[in-house]
Amino acid sequence: MRRNSSAVLAACLLACAVKPGAAQSSTKNGEWPSYGGDLTSARYSPLDQINASNFYKLQVAWRFKTDNLGPTPEGNLEGTPLMVKGVLYATAGTRRTVIALDPATGELLWKYSENEGARGAAAPRILSGRGLAYWTDGTEERILYVTPGYRMIALNAKTGLPVAAFGKSGVVDLKEEDDQPIDPLNPDIGLHSAPIIANNVVVIGAAHRPGGNPKSKTNVKGYVRGYDARTGRRLWIFHTIPRYGEVGFDTWLQDSWSYTGNTGAWGQMSVDPDLNMVYVGVEMSTGDYYGGHRPGNNLFSESLVALDLRTGARKWHYQYIHHGIWDMDNPCAPLLADITVNGRTIKAVAQPTKQAFMYVFNRETGEPVWPIVEKPVEKGTVPSEWYSPTQPFPTKPPAYDRQGTSIDDLIDFTPELRAEAVKFASRYKLGPMFTPPVVSAPGGPLATLTLATANGGSNWPGGSYDPETHIAYVSSHTNATALGLIPPGDRSDMNYIAGQVQPTLAPGEAAPTGGLSIRGLPLIKPPYATMSAIDLNKGEILWQVPHGDTPDNVRNHEALKGMVIPRTGRPTQAGQLVTKTLLIAGEKGMATQPDGRRGALLRAYDKATGRDAGAVYMPAPQSGSPMTYQVNGKQYIVVAISGAGYSGEYLAFKLPD
Repeated sequence: MRRNSSAVLAACLLACAVKPGAAQSSTKNGEWPSYGGDLTSARYSPLDQINASNFYKLQVAWRFKTDNLGPTPEGNLEGTPLMVKGVLYATAGTRRTVIALDPATGELLWKYSENEGARGAAAPRILSGRGLAYWTDGTEERILYVTPGYRMIALNAKTGLPVAAFGKSGVVDLKEEDDQPIDPLNPDIGLHSAPIIANNVVVIGAAHRPGGNPKSKTNVKGYVRGYDARTGRRLWIFHTIPRYGEVGFDTWLQDSWSYTGNTGAWGQMSVDPDLNMVYVGVEMSTGDYYGGHRPGNNLFSESLVALDLRTGARKWHYQYIHHGIWDMDNPCAPLLADITVNGRTIKAVAQPTKQAFMYVFNRETGEPVWPIVEKPVEKGTVPSEWYSPTQPFPTKPPAYDRQGTSIDDLIDFTPELRAEAVKFASRYKLGPMFTPPVVSAPGGPLATLTLATANGGSNWPGGSYDPETHIAYVSSHTNATALGLIPPGDRSDMNYIAGQVQPTLAPGEAAPTGGLSIRGLPLIKPPYATMSAIDLNKGEILWQVPHGDTPDNVRNHEALKGMVIPRTGRPTQAGQLVTKTLLIAGEKGMATQPDGRRGALLRAYDKATGRDAGAVYMPAPQSGSPMTYQVNGKQYIVVAISGAGYSGEYLAFKLPD
């Protein structure tokens, strides 16, 4: 059932007062027309009304609670709004409602939502998602988004009503025309990222359920498709698992291409409209930690693929991980950057990753800007697994977070905590990056401990880029993941799934509790999260700082009384915004502020040095990525916040009048 608000008339009056014009591809006019700011995903705006001299003065301009946009409040609002021609657009609430707001006041102009019933309830990627897309031909304006049930809908940007000429009454069913049979109630394909539109082509990826414990080695495939932005007609499809005769088919041994699934593009994409190329990050194939059912290097799993925007033809690709077994999905938008290396101008694309490498290529040709070297890696011992003998290692830029795990990475606040950590870690296998998972054994190892894989490095918030200085910024999470495998029993037809057995204990020894922690403290020493600035002209890290204050459980821990703990950063990644002078990102997690309030801070850094440049209070952590715009001569910053005990809200800041 479709529902549209009664505010349509007011929206029409407002929108009709704005003369239609050409589509905006950048933020130079004070707008924010695409999820990543523009098609390059730079998350950059040249606005500078808000700067280091006044950031601390920011006040709440308006707030928009999303509680009633669905049957229950949402606790994980990850959206980034758009602002085009004096209207702010966003997704919100557990029905993934599209809302149009007055950007100066937050007043609701119109809303649109779908109740997809069983199809929506079965979706692998529910809630409000991360955003939407705007399209115009200079006269007509549309908002396009993907529902939880994997349907693409085009709305009139002025009224919020479906565009009758698009698809079937405004809807394209993305479970159709996918070159494979998909049941409408199939629970393992959907999308939560925003579409991207350029040159009248809409590009759509796919997302699946988390893949550590797949129910089967057989799964639906996450193909990438292009659609006509006017009509909704499918223009092309790219098979992320190649079919017979296609490039990469020979990297799937023993006919594993025929039944293996996943390899979706669940992160954001980027487009160079002048080159007519879209840059797609592809996740790994079925089985995050066990790949014995898919022998071979498995193209285009864990690859960056450049496609012709008009035809979907592959222009070039680079595979970061051969035969992945670490969940090193390609998680975020690549950054398109025009850089100068040794006096040579290069149209580049830079991809942040979970492994905390930033891979940099010539985006026209796919040639690495700096050498990427294939190095031998350890062959594992899991029965029936297939192992790649080498993996790619970039020579520049250096890794921007720790990789692999060693004793040196363990907590060391005190000698006693270090000793407990060493004993704890003795049950696990440690080693450099690409140390393989192990079959979990009671006497050890229980699992392989590793950094910068599934839950570390960079994730979906990705990075940002300053086109004036050619500096990229990226957040990362220093977090260990335990990669253990167990037989699945009756839970799956896989040989192994993720898990750990109970360890063998000495007489009187208590079983470990609390996951990868020592007395409630993280097993890995801080910083727990960092913000890094990378000079893409030189391939060098300019600065790194911990992002976020020290969590309460560390700051107030009994074992650390009397100790001065430097700022550790808050665990997990944070999306950023770059302006003329500032790098802006909110904290994750709640902490007690000096005035006693619980909450988080929206922080600003001097983008040249990483030094603090101000902070303002938020009642909940940042859960989306911030954006900025200017309206009526005032600059605003909007960020989605939510978390445990605090439902989703868009919070807008501006300077005092």
